[in-house]
Amino acid sequence: MSEHCWITNGTLVTLADGCGVVEDGAVKVRGSVIEWAGARSDAGSIDGQVVDARGGLIMPGFINAHNHFYSTFACGLAPHDPPPVNFLDILERLWWRLDKALGIEDVRYSALVSMTRALRAGVTTIIDHHASPNAVAGSLDVIADAADTVGLRCGLCYEVSNRDGQRIAEEGIDENLSFLGKTACDADGLVRGMFGLHASMTLDDELLAKCVDAMRGQDRGFHIHVSESKFDPDDSLKRCQQRVVNRLADAGVLGQNTIAAHCIHLDADEHDLLESTSTCVVHNPQSNMNNAVGRADIQRMLRGNVCVGLGTDGMSANMFDDVRMVNLLHKHDTGDPREGFADAGRLLLENNREIVRRCLGWNVGQLSAGTKADVIIMDYTPVTPLCSENFAGHLLFGLPGASVSSVMVDGKWRLQDGVLLGVDEAELFAKALELSAQVWERF
Repeated sequence: MSEHCWITNGTLVTLADGCGVVEDGAVKVRGSVIEWAGARSDAGSIDGQVVDARGGLIMPGFINAHNHFYSTFACGLAPHDPPPVNFLDILERLWWRLDKALGIEDVRYSALVSMTRALRAGVTTIIDHHASPNAVAGSLDVIADAADTVGLRCGLCYEVSNRDGQRIAEEGIDENLSFLGKTACDADGLVRGMFGLHASMTLDDELLAKCVDAMRGQDRGFHIHVSESKFDPDDSLKRCQQRVVNRLADAGVLGQNTIAAHCIHLDADEHDLLESTSTCVVHNPQSNMNNAVGRADIQRMLRGNVCVGLGTDGMSANMFDDVRMVNLLHKHDTGDPREGFADAGRLLLENNREIVRRCLGWNVGQLSAGTKADVIIMDYTPVTPLCSENFAGHLLFGLPGASVSSVMVDGKWRLQDGVLLGVDEAELFAKALELSAQVWERF
């Protein structure tokens, strides 16, 4: 690549200063950052490498704020009859059996497959939450190596819990701390660490306190599932005489650089605590519906200025699946056609980038001077007018049917004209098929 690159001849969506739709736009990339973005007529002289968007949409890459790469090999896999009857049954008979069956190469290839799918869907940043109890040590390094191969920006952590015994819990703590230390020394890298906790219901007081003590002095926060089902608050009340959010607040887990995923079964005091601690929440509507666990009251959280973002929980690599579900689920569940529409774009386009800024320190999710050069080109030709005021409608009802032709991450093209660079997809998927069959046997 030349010293700088221009992307021109497309409709520019900067997502800065409101939505910022520019009909004939241009973006200048220098190194790993955006140097300029605006109307082509204001760009002046254009030199260096020029990439033609061919009338498509030029916009920031999407962000997935809660994901599980390790779930990739679950596609088509089902627990034996009878089927699970509740969420705890799903955990015990599917997910906790699957993660135990993963070896280190399974971790690598499940991440690689998920990452390539995400890149093709225009997702350039993913915050992942990993578990592989029989392959803990080095698992985050393996995922980080996969991210470097594909060229994806990732926040990574290992989920610590009591469910696999003391030794594996200690390994999980060490894995988080080791990875945090390595990535802190690489300010320009594509991966950064957080500290993973599974959920209140799989953490006793001693282990929870040990994790919090281990994180003292760190500038990163925790990533934890919170009240995804009623089992979590019921367990917390029984064992600790506190609801989940209260318990986590007292333990020192909450804060502006911590992610609380799901947050469905909360009472008024817990909502207030999320607000007062500025804790980030990630909504995962598609997964919540699939697990029949309920719906997070994101409207109440947003009214309380809680930063609520959007994730897929490993259900999909494509953020369009979940952004559309925000709109549909909340309309359906409340019986109010006014709900969901405005929230959907806010979660995905505004709050996800704020979560990444707080928790990982990257300035991504918009195209303006100084932001990271994570850019996608979509082959989208609107058949109705497109402007800043109605972009949310195109996001929900137009863009999901369009394809992503090119993706740049950190100033480097990773997908160009539909071709993944540096990844042999046929070889990758063949190896993944071989490994997944072996995982299923162990399962």
